[in-house]
Amino acid sequence: MNDNRAVRVGVVGVGRMGANMARRLVERGFAVTSVYDVRREAAAELARELGCHAATKLSEVTREADFILTIVTDDAAMREIYTRAGDNLLIGAAGRTFLNFATVSPEVHRELAPVISQAGATALEACMASSITQAREGSLFLIVAGDVSVVERARPILDALGSARRYVGGTGRAAEVKALVNMVMNINTAGLAEGLGLGDALGLDLEMLREIFSKTGANSRVLETDGADMQNRDHACFFSAAHAAKDSGIAVELAAQAGLELPLAQAALGQYRRMVELGLGELDKSGVAELTFGERAAGGAALMESPGKDGSGGRP
Repeated sequence: MNDNRAVRVGVVGVGRMGANMARRLVERGFAVTSVYDVRREAAAELARELGCHAATKLSEVTREADFILTIVTDDAAMREIYTRAGDNLLIGAAGRTFLNFATVSPEVHRELAPVISQAGATALEACMASSITQAREGSLFLIVAGDVSVVERARPILDALGSARRYVGGTGRAAEVKALVNMVMNINTAGLAEGLGLGDALGLDLEMLREIFSKTGANSRVLETDGADMQNRDHACFFSAAHAAKDSGIAVELAAQAGLELPLAQAALGQYRRMVELGLGELDKSGVAELTFGERAAGGAALMESPGKDGSGGRP
């Protein structure tokens, strides 16, 4: 595996993250043989760019690759790609390795593990605690779980995509850790929105307030990534509010299973679900500020039609 050109890779799910991961692998010399997405036009466009096959069947991806990367939206999509009747990734999968990067529930990983094994294949969780820019640069932080021998086999791909990673244990553990990472991030984001919103209502200079936050216990990574965007209403999507709702929901469900009450996580989840209900789910998570800044609440939905700084209109 020293020669990346000999490593055949397929990619299932070519939204912003998946597409940029595929681009990164091609740049690092891997043979990306096929890409697949339920949005056929997205797969076709990326395939033309990379010079590979736009698969119309999941089984085609498996047939043409040794490693298959999956980056799908939720539990239902994860089950679908592995168990769909008539066409799924496990058809002819003996000897293949699946690297599952999506944020889904630990239950789904544990449910699918024996099914994948029965097909003669192996799988690894590689949850991403990073965003679109890091996917393109190959500087993802990866939370990895599964058999250590599979981690070693996948090392060249993991090294190409990530600048750091942490192995956290057996199947399902990476999904648990990632749910907690995003739960805390989402709480921080909602809290920052409330702090800036209250500052705005008091007539405070928000540039000054953010500077003071950065020098005190109010500082956070979220302040660095989202503070100015909240102030400027620039919610180009890097991590959508809809995904924030999904991921906080996973964490809250894990808490319920553990018999814990998490009032802050519940409150943040409520805010992101409210964004989805108001049609703001495709904004970046920083858009939670639209629920907090007094003069914004009525007009926040208009942002859905305004192009973001990446020209995407805030849509993933």
